[in-house]
Amino acid sequence: MPVNASNALLFLVDTVFTLYIITVLLRVLMQISYADYKNPISQFVWQVTQPPVGLLARIIPRWRTVDIPAITLVFILCFINIQLDLLLHPLDVSAPIASVAWWSLLKILVTLCNLYFFTILVQVLFSWLSPGTHTPASAVLWSINEPLLRPVRGIIPALGGLDISPVVIVIVLQVISRLLPLPGLFR
Repeated sequence: MPVNASNALLFLVDTVFTLYIITVLLRVLMQISYADYKNPISQFVWQVTQPPVGLLARIIPRWRTVDIPAITLVFILCFINIQLDLLLHPLDVSAPIASVAWWSLLKILVTLCNLYFFTILVQVLFSWLSPGTHTPASAVLWSINEPLLRPVRGIIPALGGLDISPVVIVIVLQVISRLLPLPGLFR
């Protein structure tokens, strides 16, 4: 396969897997943060992720509010994504299963950092562009991000009425993401 076609296919595979991984991670985060189940976004995430998570839930139990079957699905998806990346890479790269499993865990953490980065960024944009309005998206974003932002707000007060906790969290998330030793091919 020509290098350009291989790169395009690699991009397409990574994009599809990453979007679904993010959707399953949203499911987990919304359950942990008790986001409104009747919210249209919550309903969409639930319906898109329920078939594979439901299959895994038959053999893997939940633990309190943590959806262990969904987390297992995220790991499986990351593992398959990395294996496909290795197969599709133009340089014909291979790796032992233990390395792929480790990279899968790192990919979950990097994806989680990126997910929080973008949800906080969108929440900040919503607060600037339409302050005080309540939309389904803003409600879900608030539910997901508030557990991260609240502790920082307790330490760093608003400066001149401006809440800088999102800036602090975004910087910390980016530092964590860059410290994780995930090879660039799998980011």
